[in-house]
Amino acid sequence: MKRRTFNTLMTSSASALAAGMAVPKAARAAVTPDMAAQLKTTLTPFGAERAGNADGSIPAWTGGLTTTPDGWTPAQPMPDMFKSDAKVVSINASNMAQYEDKLCESVKFMMKKWPEFRIDVYPTHRTAAAPQWVYDNTYQNALRTKPVPGGSRLGFVDAYGGVPFPIPDQSDPLEAGAQVMWNHNTRWESCNYNRMISSWVVSQGQLTLALGYRNIETSPYYQPDGTLENYNGYIRQYHEHFYSPANFNGQELIEWQPTNTTNQPMQVWQYLAGQGRVRKAPELTYDTPASTLDGIGGYDEYYVFYGALDRYDWKLLGKREVYIPYNNNALFLSTPQNAHQPHFMNPDIVRWELHRVWVVEATLHPGARNVLPRRVFYVDEDTWHAVLGDAYDAQGNLYHHQIMFMETRPDVPSTAYGNSLVYNLQADEYVSGGGAWDMPAPYNEPVSFAPLTPNTFNPQTLGAQDSF
Repeated sequence: MKRRTFNTLMTSSASALAAGMAVPKAARAAVTPDMAAQLKTTLTPFGAERAGNADGSIPAWTGGLTTTPDGWTPAQPMPDMFKSDAKVVSINASNMAQYEDKLCESVKFMMKKWPEFRIDVYPTHRTAAAPQWVYDNTYQNALRTKPVPGGSRLGFVDAYGGVPFPIPDQSDPLEAGAQVMWNHNTRWESCNYNRMISSWVVSQGQLTLALGYRNIETSPYYQPDGTLENYNGYIRQYHEHFYSPANFNGQELIEWQPTNTTNQPMQVWQYLAGQGRVRKAPELTYDTPASTLDGIGGYDEYYVFYGALDRYDWKLLGKREVYIPYNNNALFLSTPQNAHQPHFMNPDIVRWELHRVWVVEATLHPGARNVLPRRVFYVDEDTWHAVLGDAYDAQGNLYHHQIMFMETRPDVPSTAYGNSLVYNLQADEYVSGGGAWDMPAPYNEPVSFAPLTPNTFNPQTLGAQDSF
């Protein structure tokens, strides 16, 4: 079984501060102290509603899941914590009309297209949790975080180590929409982790390994002994080393994702093993077809949405109760062959729950371009993960559907990214990237966390390291 090891060590890469970085003064104020105080009363520390819903199908949040199962050790995969739950309902084309208000458009599209597609809904467990220092930083962010001049679409300043906008500015739907998506971009998962990844593509009913690679990630934004003053301006830094298929073997990629795109654009460097050189690769962003998604999805479709927000205007449409994938540890105990069916993921091993989500609509900013001119995102209120996405083409037709499957990690504690999918609904193909599947070597080897060096995320060392 492939395993991920999480760690909360401070990395020396966080000291690589952006030279000469100027932080502009933002004109808008953060929330008032009275509003921020709600994070300790009626709202969770992350800004969700503490109370359950009217009929009890969504329970109250009582602190999340912070206790590991009896007998579990870090050398083991995290088990399914809710294996004994009975199904609440199965929804397919025959009964979807009863639940239409709780389904996203792409799920309804799939039910109509494939009568055998269904979602199995289980009791809702609000397992979202984080360390206390992340909660403390989130409270401080509520009082100090500000959008940059030009608005939240372009970034924010004066936030560190927690959700930047736990109480979005709903007086302005465009500001609020962008703030919700920045919360997704900066969602809490862990400080650092090291994992093997396999991306799988299903096309014409056939399952193929698209890409195998090791990913090491650090979050300079989330370090327990970091501060706002020494924060380097980057949410996450990735170093990826590709192993398979053969034509990718030896290639490497480093990415730095910023919080303020007016001062720091997305940084990407690529090592091409066949040429033996490192090059900056600014084109490996936005809607450029991603090799890690086999070209079916763009770079900004990873994690449902990934990267800078500046090409869209973001409008908060409100909050809804929606069936979303949740607590899907069982999915990653399966094999890729069992999990991936010819048109969609195996409904027998995907768990759905009813949760409140923020709904955000993205439309192209004047003068900007993207192959997906309109998108709708469903962002879990407890974790700020964008878990579902509906994406439309230039003619207004549903084109792509994005899904994130989250892994419940009480050992961190967090609700972490486990796997993301991009469906091409018009071509009947999909790609699944990131899953910690039950696989043979080398993917079944436990991944031990190696101490990070200043070179781990330094593009000048690309191609010089045999391993991480």
